Amino acid sequence: MRAEAQAYADKITEALALLRRSLDWDRALRRLDELNARVEDPDLWNDAKQAQDVMRERRRLDEAITATRAIESELNDTVELIELAEAEGDEEMAADGTAGLSALAERAEQDKVKALLSGEADANDTYLEINAGAGGTESNDWAEMLQRMYTRWAERHGYKVELVDYHAGEQAGIKSATLLIKGENAYGYAKTESGVHRLVRISPFDSNARRQTSFASVWVYPVIDENIEVEINESDLRIDTYRASGAGGQHINTTDSAVRITHLPTGIVVQCQNQRSQHKNRAEAYNQLRARLYERELAIREAQANAENATKTDIGWGHQIRSYVLQPYQLVKDLRTGVASTAPSDVLDGALDPFMAAALSQRVTGEQVVVEDVD
Repeated sequence: MRAEAQAYADKITEALALLRRSLDWDRALRRLDELNARVEDPDLWNDAKQAQDVMRERRRLDEAITATRAIESELNDTVELIELAEAEGDEEMAADGTAGLSALAERAEQDKVKALLSGEADANDTYLEINAGAGGTESNDWAEMLQRMYTRWAERHGYKVELVDYHAGEQAGIKSATLLIKGENAYGYAKTESGVHRLVRISPFDSNARRQTSFASVWVYPVIDENIEVEINESDLRIDTYRASGAGGQHINTTDSAVRITHLPTGIVVQCQNQRSQHKNRAEAYNQLRARLYERELAIREAQANAENATKTDIGWGHQIRSYVLQPYQLVKDLRTGVASTAPSDVLDGALDPFMAAALSQRVTGEQVVVEDVD
């Protein structure tokens, strides 16, 4: 089979292997049989919530298994067609088969990413928190660039974005911001973005036009729905109120409506100021705290299950995940997966899906990629 067609076939085969691995194929087949049997039981519908959970899990498994089998069948049929065409010297048929493999490879990649979103909270909405690193105006500006990047990524997916908390920089940019991104699988896609992001560019704030390096951290944690229990003792909380402010330090109201909650046992701090009502800000901050505590528990579970590959347990200023170089050349490189782009403007405009897909795949395969940092 010609090289181009073989490359597509190999890519599809690789995606199928990861699909089966992520589903735990034999267990998934047994589980689907169990769920089909439960659906046939009329007593299931005595508990509406339980019935909905069963139907949701059944639908997810059935769709993933059906899609995998369909891709396998189409791959085999198309490969046979290409081999037959090549044996008969039919170039047109072989070209059509190769085009079919190209389209199938793209579909397999999309299905693979969907199958990787199988965590307990992957389907949920998500909070995305951005904090500028040391460096004053430079880092504040970089943090604001990241805020726009993730907003544009969310918009590309048809997600709704709300600004939950915002602290402006003294001269430009932001010190911190928290976004609430609403949409199916928002957390599942975004969760791999947690870590430190580094920017290298000619500073727009330096009259000598020197090259500067700036850092900002991103922290992603899921919105917790009623199906996930997170226990919080009120005695473990310290609740402070303060006056909210908008961009540029302008007051958006004249009362202490903003709320900050500190969870004393863990030191986790959350805050909200997007509502004029202190009551509403407190409720939103409490939701953020539940989400942060749940994300912390997920990180502990992941570290215990696969300590050598735990990517979320050591998020700090030394835990860099991606570099964005604008000068002296153009390159964005993920230091975990090796995925790179020579079009930083596209990435900063929200073209993040290849980076997210590779990081999700790495979580399943456990493969470690050694990538040299970029200057």
